[in-house]
Amino acid sequence: MGESKQRILVVDDEPQITRVLKTGLGSRGYEVKTASHGAGALSVFAEWPPDVVVTDLSMPGMGGIELCRRLREVSPVPILVLSVQGEERTKVEALDAGADDYMTKPFGMDELLARIRALLRRPVRLAAPDATTLAAGEFSVDVEARSVLVRGEPVRLTPKEFDLLVYLLRNPGKVLTHAAILKAVWSAGHVEQVEYLRVFVGHLRKKVEADPSKPRHILTEPWVGYRFDPGG
Repeated sequence: MGESKQRILVVDDEPQITRVLKTGLGSRGYEVKTASHGAGALSVFAEWPPDVVVTDLSMPGMGGIELCRRLREVSPVPILVLSVQGEERTKVEALDAGADDYMTKPFGMDELLARIRALLRRPVRLAAPDATTLAAGEFSVDVEARSVLVRGEPVRLTPKEFDLLVYLLRNPGKVLTHAAILKAVWSAGHVEQVEYLRVFVGHLRKKVEADPSKPRHILTEPWVGYRFDPGG
């Protein structure tokens, strides 16, 4: 018996999109099933648990945002959302609802495959919320001692810079919206203070990036938030 294929559930109400993705992903060795709306996707998910879900946002009945919420209630499965140009607010809502990454239509198959491979490489279970030691790539953090090593060198951070770095380390590779970061690191009352967050990110980059003008770890997702790559 050969190894079982990795499974991808594609959710989109445009038959042309689902046909293209089923053919393109299938030719790369993935097993693919499709659904045309969120309710159908949940039915497929229950019978055939996938390794990745790729979903459109605007669909009849249950759309992509509600699908993300419902999936997050039962599973940590990686979710990649597809959105059309100009859906920034909806895209952010989907990420806040539990999606891990997004792409804008129209998209290229090569980029889609790269995003899927990145999601599959991520640990399904991210660092536990109460983990006292975090280590990933070039970063090592002792949460209790509040000490940080980057590329083997100690880095001194302010309390909020430390909390921000810990939150990023607990969510490597995931697109984190401004609101999600502000709520987690500060409080729900700060979710609108995007400029406040940008200042702290700028300070943190100066301390952990080899070249803060060309960050390799704390990456900006324009209009959306940030993605953390711990490096290797």
